[in-house]
Amino acid sequence: MLPTEKKENIIKNHKLHKTDTGSPEVQIALLSENIEKILSHLKKHSKDTHSRRGLLKMVIKRRRLLKYLEKEDSKRYKSILKKIGLKK
Repeated sequence: MLPTEKKENIIKNHKLHKTDTGSPEVQIALLSENIEKILSHLKKHSKDTHSRRGLLKMVIKRRRLLKYLEKEDSKRYKSILKKIGLKK
């Protein structure tokens, strides 16, 4: 889990309008941050299979959201890839 301050900061940086907390961009950014956190955990604890399973679920969810965003609006898709630093 991300600390509340970090989560609010991510939402503030990626929101589309004033009350936005659930747009694909925000969800992708939050998932990416969680994925990074779990990856660093797994580097220390390589046999933690429960965390690895959760990581895979998050990666799949992020991939689905990216695919949806690419289909709906390719401009927003490209901008979120650039902001987060992901490759296509």
